[in-house]
Amino acid sequence: QVQLVESGGGLVQPGGSLRLSCAALGFVFSRASMSWYRQAPGKERELVAWISSGGDNTNYPDSVKGRFTISRDNAKKTVYLQMNSLRPEDTGVYYCRAVGSNAPWSPQFNYWGQGTQVTVSS
Repeated sequence: QVQLVESGGGLVQPGGSLRLSCAALGFVFSRASMSWYRQAPGKERELVAWISSGGDNTNYPDSVKGRFTISRDNAKKTVYLQMNSLRPEDTGVYYCRAVGSNAPWSPQFNYWGQGTQVTVSS
C-alpha cells in the first residue's frame, strides 16, 4: 500500500522556522524524484521545492529560494523541507509528491500525500 505521510506543520510566527517531513511506503523511494507543493486558500497548488532521486539536484521557485531547503534520506525513505525566515504568504497546506517508477520497465507513478497545514502568523 502506497503512503506518503507528511508531518511537522503548525503555527509559527513570521521569521520563524519549521521542518516538514514526508515518510514514504509502498514504492521504490530511491527511484522517485520528490517535491513539495503548497496550496493557499483560494489559490492553485504551487511547487516550492524539488529534489532528484539521488538527491544531487534541487530546484526552487524564486519565492522561496534561499529560505527553503529540500533534502532526502533514501535509507529512511523520507524527504524533508526546512523552512526558514517564514512569511505570512508561506501559509498553506503543504503536500509532498513522488514521481518515478519502481523499475526501468515499470510504468511511472505519481503519488501525493494528504498534506500538512502551515500557518505563519503573529
